[in-house]
Amino acid sequence: MKRRKRRFLFSTVCTLLILLAGLAGAALFFRIQGKIGLSKKKPDALFQEYVDCLSRADYKAMYGMLNEQSHLNISEEDFITRYKNIFEGIEASGITAQIRQVEEKDGEATVSYSMSLGSAAGEISFNNQVKFQKEKKLGYKMVWSDSVIFPELERSDKVRVSTDKAQRGRIFDRNGLLLAGKGTASAVGLVPGKMSEDSAGDLETLGSLLGISPEGIGKKLSAKWVKEDSFVPLKTIKKVDEFRLNSEEPREEDVKNKALQDELLAIPGVLITDTEVRGYPMGESGAHLVGYVQNVTAEDLEKHPGEDYLSDSVIGRSGMESLFEKELKGTNGRTITIVDSNGTVKKTLAAKSRVDGTDITLTIDSTLQTEIYQTFKDDKSCTVAMNPYTGEVLALVSTPSYDDNDFILGMSEEKWASLNDDERKPMFNRFRQRFAPGSSFKPITGAIGLSTGAIDPNEDYGNEGLSWRKDESWGNYYVTTLHDYSPVILENAFIYSDNIYFAKAALKIGSDDFMAGLDKLGFNQDIPFDISVAKSQYSNTERIETEVQLADSGYGQGQMLVNPIHLASLYTMFNNDGNVMKPYLQYKPEPKPEVWLPDAFSPEITERIRTALCKVISSEHGTGRGANRNDIELAGKTGTAEIKASKGDTSGTELGWFAVFTTDPKLETPILLVSMVEDVKNLGGSGYVVKKDKAVLDAYIPNKQ
Repeated sequence: MKRRKRRFLFSTVCTLLILLAGLAGAALFFRIQGKIGLSKKKPDALFQEYVDCLSRADYKAMYGMLNEQSHLNISEEDFITRYKNIFEGIEASGITAQIRQVEEKDGEATVSYSMSLGSAAGEISFNNQVKFQKEKKLGYKMVWSDSVIFPELERSDKVRVSTDKAQRGRIFDRNGLLLAGKGTASAVGLVPGKMSEDSAGDLETLGSLLGISPEGIGKKLSAKWVKEDSFVPLKTIKKVDEFRLNSEEPREEDVKNKALQDELLAIPGVLITDTEVRGYPMGESGAHLVGYVQNVTAEDLEKHPGEDYLSDSVIGRSGMESLFEKELKGTNGRTITIVDSNGTVKKTLAAKSRVDGTDITLTIDSTLQTEIYQTFKDDKSCTVAMNPYTGEVLALVSTPSYDDNDFILGMSEEKWASLNDDERKPMFNRFRQRFAPGSSFKPITGAIGLSTGAIDPNEDYGNEGLSWRKDESWGNYYVTTLHDYSPVILENAFIYSDNIYFAKAALKIGSDDFMAGLDKLGFNQDIPFDISVAKSQYSNTERIETEVQLADSGYGQGQMLVNPIHLASLYTMFNNDGNVMKPYLQYKPEPKPEVWLPDAFSPEITERIRTALCKVISSEHGTGRGANRNDIELAGKTGTAEIKASKGDTSGTELGWFAVFTTDPKLETPILLVSMVEDVKNLGGSGYVVKKDKAVLDAYIPNKQ
């Protein structure tokens, strides 16, 4: 029995040993077969694998394809770093290789090929060759040197990418005056060799004046490149405008700037020199229109991949600088070269010339822009000026304003806080917003009423006094007006700006026809303009809901909100036989007017309303009488919109409007002005705006009499 058990165990062990031997043999067989398969790979196939890995930036796999001697010549880490620095540095892409010839002899092979790839400086293409050697049991392996990357590249050489930065395009007004371009500021810095021996106190004073910590200044002074005679820049500030400073009424800002620079120069070692910056000659007058640039951020670079922005590039943040960013920025030039250890260029691999940004010329008249700003600078206002016959926008002003140059020089936290905490909202761009238009909207109601036949211009609506309601269904709600007159017909309703007349007219038109008429005029739609502006609306919902809302809408109240640029565009129909002109900002030497809304109303309707609007200005009873001139004919409409929580609210404010335009197409400088001023309740309502616009018109079109 024991003997049988021993035989069984012996048999089992032998079987296991045979199985293990078989498995080991199979593994050895497959390993040998793998090596044999590898050794059978041709050099051209191996080279193609190498190129594929290069395209995928799989540098580790590439290193594994090198022969033993190549591994001794360069470590894996250095190999990967070399390729990574070069190919990422030149922004390599689209790598392809075409094998031209393969020569095999005595265990060596030479693969000749043509390679091409895209780069930051354009296409790089070259002919090259690489050797392969057979190694025992491993087959062919690449014999690598730096020349495999580029034929002329040696171990001590570098691949350099040089950038020739594009000049940003300039922005001009219609008369060739600079709105944005090269400006000059003052760079404040230190020359170490001229500093006092005990400089700690000086750095404290300097830091306080510039808003920089002494530690921050010390860090800049300790940079490796700094020598005794180096100029170490610390901050860029506004250049002292000597001309304005010496004028009869120098600006407070210029006086403060001069005092600051005098204090800085009193510190030993401080030097102030001119430096080039992006400058905005109009400053506050055109800030909301022209905008400003700032240095790109990491977020910008992530948002605009492949758009040629560098870490020290600038990008338009607002206004025209942002709107025309693509045209203004230009394209940087780049050159990729191989340089030796002394920095001498051995080979230029690719070169792309820089393309400077395009200059932009606007339809803006900067003299008019500045005049409007100076007239309204103390108000919360906006003004749109247009050529009513061409659609050219002559001015876009929002007040109060800010100085866009401050953003170029680096705005202090104190300055930024003061702008944002200012209740008048100087950063708020009012000409892009929408407001209750008040009576400046009545010409639109009149045109819709005449076109639908709901308004008979000669029908006397009857004298209702200064307040009216349709019937008792309105409860205690009354429409009020300011003037008592007779007969109550369309023309007189314009002259006296009668709210009751236009409330009744809106009811006659009916909500469906009224809304349809407004929809045809671009309400609830984007207007075709370079700058994105708020959509005009006639209701907070999809439609005018009630009779009271409809009545109020007829004279520009209710839930009516209109963008000033949109309103100005609609007023162009009174100069163009019922065609609404498209507003535009890019200057054309030969203006080619483009109609936005053809035949919005008939010539007869717009002529009738224009005649009435002329009397708003010329009649002794007209609400726009304050703008009247004897040398030119003007037409226009005033408007005062109440902004309050309820009908009985006495604490609300008022918006004042005035839309005024010249009527003579032969006039050398035709103009349409639409101005809106907030908080005119105790300033005379729309009459306050009329006086200001008259001053602007008198400056723009001097009286010939």
